[in-house]
Amino acid sequence: MRSKNHEPNFADRLNAAAKARQKQLEKARAAAPTNDPEFAKRQAARREAAAAREARETERKAEKLAEKTRRAEEKAAEEAAHAIAMETEKEQREAEEAENAARVIALEAEQKAARDARYAARKARRR
Repeated sequence: MRSKNHEPNFADRLNAAAKARQKQLEKARAAAPTNDPEFAKRQAARREAAAAREARETERKAEKLAEKTRRAEEKAAEEAAHAIAMETEKEQREAEEAENAARVIALEAEQKAARDARYAARKARRR
């Protein structure tokens, strides 16, 4: 032990620090999980859990991709059906407009014929 008059010099302090480091290293080595016989089992269980988790995540990604693809196909089909419906509606509207135009022309021709008949009747009465 130290005596009252002895002050530790630099070499003593270095030795004490080295011994303390060595004790800590031995303590850490003794407490290392690799010395535990259950450690390998726990590590294997962790690896299995990680692999299962990764498999589930991959499956979820595949399902999401399939769902996204299905939705895109449905949307494309809806857009195609909508385009066909719009085209059909446009054709119907054009047909109705043509029919209305023909009806108006026929009405105007009928009105002109009636007007001409009245005019001819008036002329015939004057003669």
